[in-house]
Amino acid sequence: MKTLTAGTPAPAFTLQNQNDEPVSLADFKGKKVLAYFYPKAMTPGCTVQACGLRDSKAELDEFNVEVLGISIDAVKRLPKFIERDNLNFTLLSDEDHAVADQFGVWGEKKFMGKIYDGLHRISFLIDENGVIEHVFNKFKTKDHHEVVLAYLKENS
Repeated sequence: MKTLTAGTPAPAFTLQNQNDEPVSLADFKGKKVLAYFYPKAMTPGCTVQACGLRDSKAELDEFNVEVLGISIDAVKRLPKFIERDNLNFTLLSDEDHAVADQFGVWGEKKFMGKIYDGLHRISFLIDENGVIEHVFNKFKTKDHHEVVLAYLKENS
């Protein structure tokens, strides 16, 4: 698994959102995009991470950042996550993990002694021109939003 790094153009992608509508990275040209990959909707860690981003929306808006949550969940699971936790950003379904592969976040994981392929919890800040500006790969789910905001404040 080779994760994309800062300075690399982000792969162009189109995935279905929670309303089963296509959303493309190109739709956000002129904005920054936080593409955050998370393993599974409505699990404890993913919920804490999503709620932190939800509660930071006003601050993220100040930095012109659009949040896209990407998982391998089926489209039909996504509206439930949004409704249950009042999420105020777009969730995308990457069921065949093709986009995760392009970003280099799909690969071997270890959990409770088992080794399996899965989605790694990594976020990419993509700049207004579609280039990866920063990769967030060292954070806890509960402080993910704080790490992102600290980076934005330091580098704006």
